[in-house]
Amino acid sequence: MKGNEERAADMAAQVWRQGGLAAFPTETVYGLGANGLDDAAAAKIYAAKGRPSDNPLILHIARKEQVLSLVKEVNEAGHLLMDAFWPGPLTLIFPKADCVPYGTTGGLDTVAIRMPSHPQARKLLERVNLPIAAPSANISGRPSPTTAKHVWEDMDGRIDLIIDGGAVGIGVESTIVDLTESIPVILRPGYITKEMLEKVVGEVAIDPAIMGTMDQKLHPKAPGMKYRHYAPKAPLTLVEGDEVSVAAFINQKVKDAAPKTVGIIAVEETKNRYEGGIVKSIGSRADMESIAHNLYDVLRAFDNENVDLIYSESFSEHEFGQAVMNRLKKAAGQQMIHLNAE
Repeated sequence: MKGNEERAADMAAQVWRQGGLAAFPTETVYGLGANGLDDAAAAKIYAAKGRPSDNPLILHIARKEQVLSLVKEVNEAGHLLMDAFWPGPLTLIFPKADCVPYGTTGGLDTVAIRMPSHPQARKLLERVNLPIAAPSANISGRPSPTTAKHVWEDMDGRIDLIIDGGAVGIGVESTIVDLTESIPVILRPGYITKEMLEKVVGEVAIDPAIMGTMDQKLHPKAPGMKYRHYAPKAPLTLVEGDEVSVAAFINQKVKDAAPKTVGIIAVEETKNRYEGGIVKSIGSRADMESIAHNLYDVLRAFDNENVDLIYSESFSEHEFGQAVMNRLKKAAGQQMIHLNAE
């Protein structure tokens, strides 16, 4: 196995140094990597994904000291957060140095950087010794890939190499924090929560675009802010309310939709409440990490089963649940039904 990983690292490094594209595992999702200092290589990422060119990419590095050559300055909050959470699923936004091309930053004067903790990702990044720009390795707007098979489904024939590192651990993308404001601002929720960040740097704000829609005329400061993301092929609707009411509502929608096929996203505690459709358990409400880990896999599974509609239970937006609901709301295009409203 070690020999295979060494060979994979050599192959990825060669692809990246030659301006090509290689997909690789991280602890969050699979990334689609290219040399982040090469405008032409970054353009290949946008082309392969069908990604809007104003949607910035994240640079992945192997060592903290690499940050200093990629940014104009690192403030106190930046040093504290790097020390606390790197390597790990946290992306930090800094004013960019001149060496970072606008093709990588989506035309912005800021750059997003993270240092992944996945052992194989770190080996690849050490071997190539370049900052690797890497969004998720999927067609833009689709559910992010959490296995090499997912990458293959979207990227076969579009990229040069796929490194298979097995299933990822976390299953949703990194938390993104903007450090260019006087108070750090969360631009995308993830495994590193607001509560965790505040223990390190004090006050942390949340960008209002996280849970709502963003003005399409505005330039996104981070991946996932402006455009519809993570979406299955079938329309997805979130249903919020108590367990009994939600199950009754969805059961009726399944009957009303006949003969169409309806997918239902439930949890272990409620999956037996549903009387029809294709029911998939996403995990247990007592273990939000299991729900995050299974989210994209469940959405892709419904694609493979060609369902016509999908209904999903909603989840608490407390701590890590905010990241799960952010992805689900984006996947649903903000289509959400609230039951039991006063």
